Amino acid sequence: MIRLRVVAAVVCIVFLSSLFLIPFANADWTMFLSDPSHSGVGTGKPVLMPTLLWRYTTGNMVGSSPAVVGGVVYFGSADGNVYALNAANGIQLWNYTTRAPVWSSPAVANRVVYVGSDDGNVYALNAATGSKIWNFTTDDPVVSSPTVVNGIVYIGSEDGNVYALNAATGAKLWNYTTGGDVDSSPAVADGVVYTGTDDGNVYALNTTNGNQLWNHPTGAYVWSSPAVAYGIVFVGSDNDNVYAFNATNGIQLWYFPTGGDVGASPAVVGGIVYIGSDDWNVYALNATSGAKIWNYTANLYVGSSPAIVGGVVYIGSYDDDVYALNATNGAKLWDYATDGQVASSPAVVGGIIYIGSFDGNLYALGALPTSSNSLFIVTVVIVVVVIVVGVVFLMFRKRLKTSRRPSFSEEILSRF
Repeated sequence: MIRLRVVAAVVCIVFLSSLFLIPFANADWTMFLSDPSHSGVGTGKPVLMPTLLWRYTTGNMVGSSPAVVGGVVYFGSADGNVYALNAANGIQLWNYTTRAPVWSSPAVANRVVYVGSDDGNVYALNAATGSKIWNFTTDDPVVSSPTVVNGIVYIGSEDGNVYALNAATGAKLWNYTTGGDVDSSPAVADGVVYTGTDDGNVYALNTTNGNQLWNHPTGAYVWSSPAVAYGIVFVGSDNDNVYAFNATNGIQLWYFPTGGDVGASPAVVGGIVYIGSDDWNVYALNATSGAKIWNYTANLYVGSSPAIVGGVVYIGSYDDDVYALNATNGAKLWDYATDGQVASSPAVVGGIIYIGSFDGNLYALGALPTSSNSLFIVTVVIVVVVIVVGVVFLMFRKRLKTSRRPSFSEEILSRF
């Protein structure tokens, strides 16, 4: 009977705690630009008043864009390491050392971290410990960031190939050879892999066998990584243009000319394409027509790719700043100065922006807890503690009653 009451009490405590804590649960940011289609969209409340919560210093520039999964931040550094940090306080959990800079941005799936390195390898690391599960060796640096879908890792290499690897074993399923380095990171949607290459083309490949479905030339390097939405592929090119192609057949729907190379990657939400350019601008374009809705001018190149959360566009610039812009009209809400150029793209989880800088740091920017939030959290803790103490008291009292030594009179009477 006592055991049943204990179990019931524990279940009650867990249930009540979950009710209080569910509002604090947040979606993860599992890979470059958030998801396989590279939408760049996150959930949760926007960060309207940024405060430096913490920063972690590596041994070299951080151009890799972080993934945030299960309360852990994963990212690479030009010091050759892949890092895992506690997302709440920036404490290092582990690091894995490759033999060259890590510009590639990690993807996390099924408790495994996948990432490329300039040493030519694609790595699969245990997300909890950082131990290597497997590596796949290409012939040249892997700057491209992996996309993981249905147990397959899709990634490019500067050896000119797009690879599909078994996520569990690293075995090559197929490769497709292009005419140039593949630094662009593949987007995957509806059974198709989309990527750009240094041969100036945007390719669409079958996810199952790597067969080419279509390609479209742009006339210049395509370092930008495609985003796919509304049956359209959006991508930039170093010929200064942003393109929109029909995702099924590759027919060009529109292009928008900027004043500089477009190596940054787009994010797409609400019928609007957001993208940076080396002409120092961030653009918002109509996804259907390509018409400019607004532009915001930074103080140097915009090579970072945007993240959009709660009606706010977050993006970095080579002017060392991280910007927050109103997604509707482009008005600057705030900017935060780092000590180096910002090519890393932000991940936004739980009201915190995680982003790297060429100053060697990974930054966590967010709002400090308000007094009302702090009071709520304290109240939750007090309620749970009171429940636990009450249950322990009842258990102890019951145990006293059942284990009480008989009185002298009771002992004598029991013998008759």
